[in-house]
Amino acid sequence: MTSAGQQLLSVVDTAVVGRLGAVEIGAVGMGHAVFGFVMVLGMGVMLGLDPLMSQAVGAGQPIRARMLVWQGVWLSLAVGTLFSTVLVLTPWVLPLAGVPMGTTRLTGVYLWSRAPGLLPILTFIALRGYLQAFDSTRPMLMAMVLANLCNAPLAWILVHGAEFGGFTVPALGVVGAGVATTLCSLLQVVVVARAVQRHAVDGLPKDIRALRMEDVRHAWQVGFPISLQMGAEVGVFALVGVLAGRLGEQELAGHQIALTVASMSFMVSLGVGTAGSIRVGRAVGAKDRMGARLAGLVAFTFGGAFMTLSAAALWANPHFFARIMTDQPDVIAMSVRLLAVAAVFQLADGIQAVGAGVLRGAGDTTFLSRINIGAYYFIALPVAAWLGFGLDMGIMGLWWGLCVGLFVVAAGLFVRFLQISAREIAPLQRPDVPLH
Repeated sequence: MTSAGQQLLSVVDTAVVGRLGAVEIGAVGMGHAVFGFVMVLGMGVMLGLDPLMSQAVGAGQPIRARMLVWQGVWLSLAVGTLFSTVLVLTPWVLPLAGVPMGTTRLTGVYLWSRAPGLLPILTFIALRGYLQAFDSTRPMLMAMVLANLCNAPLAWILVHGAEFGGFTVPALGVVGAGVATTLCSLLQVVVVARAVQRHAVDGLPKDIRALRMEDVRHAWQVGFPISLQMGAEVGVFALVGVLAGRLGEQELAGHQIALTVASMSFMVSLGVGTAGSIRVGRAVGAKDRMGARLAGLVAFTFGGAFMTLSAAALWANPHFFARIMTDQPDVIAMSVRLLAVAAVFQLADGIQAVGAGVLRGAGDTTFLSRINIGAYYFIALPVAAWLGFGLDMGIMGLWWGLCVGLFVVAAGLFVRFLQISAREIAPLQRPDVPLH
């Protein structure tokens, strides 16, 4: 649910801006694609802490897990600073991709309003991983609910403007949506940080906050392949968004609406995958082979069942979901066509999200990056280009190409987990840090 809550912040941005027009929808959609790509690269690095923390807890090392929290804060500071700079510079690159100047300008100001929120998001990931390793999930739920309760009215006020007595809030347009989401990201990390502070662990060393480059380097080594894996997936969707922008403003707006709707169900599966990652990691740390296999299979089952229901809902009433996001008739018509494709790939999208999670828990992160890069860039993208431009299917062809890639990744991750869980999985650890 916390993963879905994070995505809901962006969904609200799109829905609120959706009342302004197709250009604004396309600009925010492009901004989401760019921000999402940069964000998941950073998140991937931070997620390298998850298996380290969960395996430490499973091995009976709570102090070790708490020490990794502070190394996560240091890591988020470095990664957040680097990638925020990338976000600030990105608007100058978009015209080279053939994106219309009007869309480029609005996308740029939206990204500048979102860039300060990247560091809180990455810090949230580090703190969340620690709490989840101890099955303390309520703080993340509270942070998600509070942030979304604040985001919807705040985004509406800042985007469209409002008057309170004698005080007038000017309409900021797409910038207002970015500012609202950034402020709510700050709120989330404050709530979770207080929860970590209240989580008592006896025997903590006095220098627990000190930077330990060995731990940071180890987290980077585990997280970098995850970053490549997540970046490959989000990157191919971002590239399709750029190609959609070249087809026209209506295609880009429809692409964004359909992708935003489909992302909501995906985030639920991502949450199931995160839970599976923690359970598998703790079982691996405890050297419980059967427990690790069972935890992964249960995650696959729940993720697949939910996405099957999601597919049925999208297929049965795509107009309902499109109208939630916008009142523009042409954009609704385009979105409905794409939501039919989204319904087809829901199951594959859920399976690959869960598979990535359970393999992270097992520490098998290198395979994740390889299969994602191979499936998306050597299979899905060429097929999408061939269907979309070679066979002149347009945006529909681009989406069917993505569908092919998702099914290949889903099958590969499921088979890989069955293979590695058939034997005992070796825990991740630094050579100089014993498990017990």
